Amino acid sequence: MRNKLDETRKTGRRTRTSHAQVVDELGKEIVAGTYPVGTILPGDTELAQRFKVSRTVLRETMKTLAAKGMVVAKARVGTRVTEKNLWNMFDSEIIAWHFDNGVTEEFLLQLYDIRLAIEPFAAGLVAERANAEDIETLRALALEMAASGHTADSLALADLNFHLALAEASHNPFMRTLGSLIEAALVGMFRMSTPPSENGFANIADTHMRIVDAIVSGDSLAARRAMELVILDGRHHVHEAFVARGSETVIVPISTEISHQ
Repeated sequence: MRNKLDETRKTGRRTRTSHAQVVDELGKEIVAGTYPVGTILPGDTELAQRFKVSRTVLRETMKTLAAKGMVVAKARVGTRVTEKNLWNMFDSEIIAWHFDNGVTEEFLLQLYDIRLAIEPFAAGLVAERANAEDIETLRALALEMAASGHTADSLALADLNFHLALAEASHNPFMRTLGSLIEAALVGMFRMSTPPSENGFANIADTHMRIVDAIVSGDSLAARRAMELVILDGRHHVHEAFVARGSETVIVPISTEISHQ
């Protein structure tokens, strides 16, 4: 999936500002529990020495983390790490930091819960609103999944492109903001699983084409159901992968810059 991220991000790791680098490091450490909930972060002097940045950069960093709901600043007390229920879990960086720290089965399945709550409805909207260009794009992307020689990464990329295109075809701008959640869920599923030819992903083009067929026929309910089955299948693969690994937590390599156009 890294190649997708490198192509689509307007700014990547190599061009990140000092501000972005400090946000990334502190964000990872908060998620990892290096700075647990309730902890007061080190002061400006200590952080400035550690990261070799100005106080201005640090102030902007804390504003960014505060906007994500991860910290709150109080006069004469310092900047405190907030309760996790205040974090913006739709934020692409927060999702990526969880992957860096090692994701649990519960975390990935929760991503699929959100997909189930929203993507089937989006598919229904597409059945009602899609134009000819939308349909042609979705059909081509579904066919791409049937191409021979896919690796886990390339198939995940083809799958991702389909789901992002479907969100666009709903003609509802709020749907597009789910891109980071969809990508995280798909990366988790494909990177944890065995190669496509060995784990039941061989029919992925067929299951996605059923979504397209329902959209073409304008059948909103059928489109919803077809999308629901695709997501449930992915959820099943995640569970099976954790069972096979015999572990509740696994490191799933993923760029910290999830595509979020």
